[in-house]
Amino acid sequence: MNPLLLKPSGSVGSQLVLNGKPWRNIRGMDYDGHFEFLFGQVQEAYQRLARAYDYVVIEGAGSVAELNLKRSDLVNLSLAKSLNAPVVLVADIDRGGVFASLVGTFSLLEPDESRLVRSFLVNRFRGDRSLFDDGVRILEEKTNRPCLGVFPHAANIHLDPEDAVSLDAAVSLDAADGNEGYRVPGVAVVSLPHVSNFTDFRLLGRVPYLTVPTDERFDTIFLPGTKSPIEDMQWLRSTGLADWLLSQYGAGCRVIGVCGGFQMMGEEISDPDHMESETSRLDGLGLLAGRTTIETEKTTRAVSAQTPSGLNFDAYEIHMGRTELPGDPQPFAVLDGGASEGVRAERAIGTYLHGAFENRAVMEELLGRRLPEDRLGDHDRNGGQDAHYDRLADWFEAHVDEQTFEREYLRPASGPRQK
Repeated sequence: MNPLLLKPSGSVGSQLVLNGKPWRNIRGMDYDGHFEFLFGQVQEAYQRLARAYDYVVIEGAGSVAELNLKRSDLVNLSLAKSLNAPVVLVADIDRGGVFASLVGTFSLLEPDESRLVRSFLVNRFRGDRSLFDDGVRILEEKTNRPCLGVFPHAANIHLDPEDAVSLDAAVSLDAADGNEGYRVPGVAVVSLPHVSNFTDFRLLGRVPYLTVPTDERFDTIFLPGTKSPIEDMQWLRSTGLADWLLSQYGAGCRVIGVCGGFQMMGEEISDPDHMESETSRLDGLGLLAGRTTIETEKTTRAVSAQTPSGLNFDAYEIHMGRTELPGDPQPFAVLDGGASEGVRAERAIGTYLHGAFENRAVMEELLGRRLPEDRLGDHDRNGGQDAHYDRLADWFEAHVDEQTFEREYLRPASGPRQK
């Protein structure tokens, strides 16, 4: 969904993905030298959307007052200024420091930036809203801006998290055991440094995300996708998790890898063109006979598939590696059209199909157990993910100052409101 994506690649720096395809690897300040070209690409992406839709919401990243990064800012006010787009500043009161955050940010804006930031809103408020009436008044006086609304923390709205920061509360056994919510017993996920597509495991609940070996024995351990399989394979060895995984497997545990996790389960990963690592070749865990080569072209496609037992599901691929499997192994699934995908060996399963584990029937088949109906969580029932976006819209409408929203964000700078 982003025209420009910086994908960390270990010591190489970052791989710059442009319009969904790898463009080049860059290091540190090299990014600045490509600013003009990349800014043009971002503007073109906006124009494509603007031709097709009545409204375009542009989400920033980080703070609008990153003073040391302004000269190469592509993700905040530079684009807003070029489009003369009205801006709302969002503050998370749950983190604390909301007064200093809002007032301090406004004080650091340049005049041409300040004129665009029309209002602010306060998000994730807990408790009696009326207790913050004076807070709103003080903030409006200090910032000389209207408050677009004070939005309560919404525990019943569950949206897909955007990055691995959301895993912070579940990276240890203690965290998983001590928090609310269900946990599928006997199951763990390895929390890789470059983990990606971690929504694959949301049906598991608050299972432990491991960064170090533990004495607990597991029935099933998942190796998730990763942006850098060679770097994360090195990390597995340095932490002792590689030997620990082999020990768990030897004791009867099932190991399931998806995408980069699948690649790491094989005998070898090679990156001859250094697309994702400075290391050209590395031994994998050896749980599967596959050998993976990181290629220059990225595979990105949506697929429909069927498990060997006949379960139908939808999934997607997004990877740069090609894994060769000797012989004629049992596939993880068969794609529409008849092509085999992945592998199912004895207690070792690998696939490139993200989203397969989000299908309840597929997950239950892999685990060999039923997931209790009343403990699945709202992602898998009550209308699925669309229901949560409907709740989000209702939540916004219930708490937004409609007059301020209409005046500052739905009307053009001059003239009547346009459809």
